[in-house]
Amino acid sequence: MDNAGKEREAVQLMAEAEKRVKASHSFLRGLFGGNTRIEEACEMYTRAANMFKMAKNWSAAGNAFCQAAKLHMQLQSKHDSATSFVDAGNAYKKADPQEAINCLNAAIDIYTDMGRFTIAAKHHITIAEIYETELVDIEKAIAHYEQSADYYKGEESNSSANKCLLKVAAYAAQLEQYQKAIEIFEQLALEKYEEMFPAFTDSRECKLLKKLLEAHEEQNSEAYTEAVKEFDSISRLDQWLTTMLLRIKKSIQGDGEGDGDLK
Repeated sequence: MDNAGKEREAVQLMAEAEKRVKASHSFLRGLFGGNTRIEEACEMYTRAANMFKMAKNWSAAGNAFCQAAKLHMQLQSKHDSATSFVDAGNAYKKADPQEAINCLNAAIDIYTDMGRFTIAAKHHITIAEIYETELVDIEKAIAHYEQSADYYKGEESNSSANKCLLKVAAYAAQLEQYQKAIEIFEQLALEKYEEMFPAFTDSRECKLLKKLLEAHEEQNSEAYTEAVKEFDSISRLDQWLTTMLLRIKKSIQGDGEGDGDLK
């Protein structure tokens, strides 16, 4: 069957599902087998969604999965409803990013209501990635990474939480929210090194990190530059970190000041 044939079959299934939903609303049929018709409609919407997927009609597939999700909720089947909303979101990602976010948020609401915070965190990451790559709204991406980190921490999934916080810190620095970025990097660095090397807090690296923070807090450009030089001498700076440190230096000096060099 070609794509046109698959779409025709999917449209027919959608029409049949709608008929069953309407039939379930009639008084007598509602008394006798109303839920059965809703269950049949759920199945038909799901089959239609999969046919639309095979035909690569992503918007229609997303809509069909959404219809199934709403009926599953009507049947008090929360898990099936959330699963269908996620399927809808995955389909919409290929055609309508904002609608994908709407569906994923609906799934998150259900999962959090069920106490499934780890799954909710995973879908917050998916939303953050859509804001990163499709809608290019970094502030909203940050908000969803932060929410994901919060849920992961609540479930003691610290490694997953820290990955999200690293994203938050990187984007905060990109948006020139340096204090926020520094606090996150310091927290994660200290946690990591204290766990791996208890002597880290007395190490030269830790002392230099603290010097950088103090120089930034005091807005002391000379002390900041000297700390960067020392840090670079023992731990070579990569391009991203060099760029971020230079931006911080410029923020200390003020717009238009300085020579554009860290050292």
